[in-house]
Amino acid sequence: MPWGLTRFQHSGQSHFITFCCYHRHRLFTTDASRRIFESALERVRRRFRLQLYGYVVMPEHVHLLLSEPQWGTLAAALKSLKQGVSRRLLQPQRAKWLAGEPGLLGTAPLKPKAGLNGPPVPGLLGEAEHFWQKRYYDFNIRNYPQFVEKLRYIHRNPVKRGLCERPQDWEWSSFRHYATGYEGRIEIESEWTARKRERAAGRLCPAVELPHSSQNRA
Repeated sequence: MPWGLTRFQHSGQSHFITFCCYHRHRLFTTDASRRIFESALERVRRRFRLQLYGYVVMPEHVHLLLSEPQWGTLAAALKSLKQGVSRRLLQPQRAKWLAGEPGLLGTAPLKPKAGLNGPPVPGLLGEAEHFWQKRYYDFNIRNYPQFVEKLRYIHRNPVKRGLCERPQDWEWSSFRHYATGYEGRIEIESEWTARKRERAAGRLCPAVELPHSSQNRA
């Protein structure tokens, strides 16, 4: 762990998590790669019994707003997520690039580097064997204003980076769920989800304010 960085997990607080692709390469530039990330995130959410409040998949990094898991540790959940995405994207990609095909990650993002035998191979094959940076940023959410601030940051990140004009135009985030109740590939913990569970159980109750949730302020 880097000097000066202390993680406060097992605190019962929500966490704002950021992790980046290796050397901040743009490895999430195709719809297929982003769908694979979302599928892996939902798998980890179910396995570790996490509550996911918000997320966004950017070309070279990811932001998550989530609870601590009911099973295992947050560090173990994030490790499982990163390893699962890496296995499903990086290993098949090597064969595609060697065959001169773009594959799930598009074209090779790094400059070619000479291999041990024969012609140069795309950068990730010759320079590194990594998909993610090793470390991740973990910010503990201590109050409701911090929760709202981070959720808004997550949803507005694609607009700020010039990827779209409005948050709802970026498919790869939780904004559409908060705005309309849209159910995507990942279950988002919100008032929408709480009321859906109540309807399924046959006991529709008044809206419940979930911890740190912000349906109307996202």
